[in-house]
Amino acid sequence: MAKVHNARFDAAPVFDEGELLSAAQLAELQLSRLQWSVRHAYENVAAYRVKFDAAGVSPDDIRSLDDIRRLPFTTKEDLRQNYPFGMFAVPVDQVARIHASSGTTGKATVVGYTQKDLDVWATVVARSLRASGIRAGMRVHNAYGYGLFTGGLGAHAGIEKLGATVIPVSGGQTARQVQLIQDFAPDAIMCTPSYLLTIADAMEEAGMDPRSSSLKVAVLGAEPWTEQMRQELEERLAIDAVDIYGLSEVMGPGVGNECVETKDGPHIWEDHFYPEIIDAETGEVLPDGSEGELVFTSLTKEAFPVIRYRTRDLTRLLPGTARPTMRRIAKIVGRNDDMIILRGVNLFPTQIEEIVLGMAELSPHFILELRQAGRMESLTVKIERRAEIATGAAEEGAKQLVRRIKEIIGTSVDVDVVDPGTLPRSEGKLKRLYDLR
Repeated sequence: MAKVHNARFDAAPVFDEGELLSAAQLAELQLSRLQWSVRHAYENVAAYRVKFDAAGVSPDDIRSLDDIRRLPFTTKEDLRQNYPFGMFAVPVDQVARIHASSGTTGKATVVGYTQKDLDVWATVVARSLRASGIRAGMRVHNAYGYGLFTGGLGAHAGIEKLGATVIPVSGGQTARQVQLIQDFAPDAIMCTPSYLLTIADAMEEAGMDPRSSSLKVAVLGAEPWTEQMRQELEERLAIDAVDIYGLSEVMGPGVGNECVETKDGPHIWEDHFYPEIIDAETGEVLPDGSEGELVFTSLTKEAFPVIRYRTRDLTRLLPGTARPTMRRIAKIVGRNDDMIILRGVNLFPTQIEEIVLGMAELSPHFILELRQAGRMESLTVKIERRAEIATGAAEEGAKQLVRRIKEIIGTSVDVDVVDPGTLPRSEGKLKRLYDLR
């Protein structure tokens, strides 16, 4: 069991009815809801009807949870091909809210919610916040971006549902964020882990000790992060840092959450979202404990049901601990589409982060630049030295970083040490990889 980091923080667990279901009760509920969701999608979304018919499967074939394997997968490309509202299972005039991705790699993926969906979403976010140790009456600084991105409004509704006080700051304007934390004395903060690092830097630049703030807990998500990043943030800010998991296509934030008393990976709220792990190449379902691609089927969504949605997130399903009947996911290794293949070796930015954060000379602020040099590809880790470290010592640290990456990951990279404050700071989701080929 993880140590609760912040002595000011009472993390005695509080449960709702869904978390108290026995394994048998949960499985019975999941099957009933799965059967409803599959039929709802088949009867009301033409794209699902075409896919099911092509696969030779119908809602009547779902008689056990194992029968989910008979259903075809849904991908982001399916959502883009049905832009904007083709995947909705209710008329658009019954949709209470619409969110969408940025669409930087093509058409945006559009998701919708009925009022009941919004109520369920607020409920699972409130459950996630309770698992993080946040309680009614606490103040929560919400630095997730508002707008079409699901993070800000999804977190906002969950905070209110819990009975806590929401401070709806959104992302950016970091100096103002620091001032509001000083003035409003929030108990908790919600943002991406990289942005909390930016806020800690800004506190120090303003002459404030980050460990002296009112913050007790940070609920962090929207990007992969490592145990080393957790340790860095907990030490710098004297907080407990927990992981909230979600994605717009499945619901938004609140699909799962770490429990502060264990900090051992997000428990998936399986009464609403059914998880599977598959082999990304073959689509074969893998046993719990195996690393593969995470797939979700929504069990209660009305406006935008998803059936076996391939998230591209790489992780493992593990037994429940603090919430015994709900399985956990291990820390996200990365995404299939984040993987870099460098001279035949597969690597993820999180692997570099894990090594970097174990080095005293170098800061957590780095980017990866991928270039083509003739017939060979090269990867440069451009990284800031820590402010208190002299340039010479940082260069020695860079040489050590090259050696560690070679030893641990098995490929050679270049390391370019730059001065503190040189690299762009995250104000939301962090961009680590710059493909300059």
